Amino acid sequence: MALRTRTAALVLIETKPVRFQRAVAFQYNPDRLQRTISAAEAGGEQGERAGEPLRLVGPPRETIRLEAELDARDTSGREADVAKVAEHGVRHQIAALEAMLYPARRRLERNHRLARRGALEIVAMETPLTLLVWSRNRVVPVKVTELSVTEEAFDVELRPAQARVELSLRVLSVSDLGFDHRGADVFLRHHEMLEQLADLGSISTLGPLGLTVEELS
Repeated sequence: MALRTRTAALVLIETKPVRFQRAVAFQYNPDRLQRTISAAEAGGEQGERAGEPLRLVGPPRETIRLEAELDARDTSGREADVAKVAEHGVRHQIAALEAMLYPARRRLERNHRLARRGALEIVAMETPLTLLVWSRNRVVPVKVTELSVTEEAFDVELRPAQARVELSLRVLSVSDLGFDHRGADVFLRHHEMLEQLADLGSISTLGPLGLTVEELS
């Protein structure tokens, strides 16, 4: 029996009010996901010198890097998708990822109008909440910090038929969002799942190591 593979995706959620905006599903699930996790230590090196190397001020800073492939030759077969590929190659799929680094055009224009009127303070533009959905039990709020695109196999109209994209994502914790933000609940569920998995991945006694607590303390 063939297993059904779920598609990883980046999901955009408007938070005020809460509503689904759109999702960008990867055409092929990336073969590799690289994660870098840095502890949030109290005072950094200064804290260590002060004798507090075991204190943490919050969740760690986590960066995710992944690669994805796009290919115009492989579509869902639906008429609408075939039409998009015929007109754009994979450019529309690239644009869906690229747009995550842009503020909404209407907000840019609004801030420009406010600046021309001499507004003393212009609030920085907030983008939708982005969620990396890697599976049902692995969902984290992220910010797309960098996108690298290599377009290949252009047709006579210079539409790319293939592309490889590299994404850098920063996981947003409660330290970034605050506990009142909609994304905080998503992060805390991720944190809870991490603790449950950590229990499963640990041994409960020192017996297999041939040690006792007294010998270590």
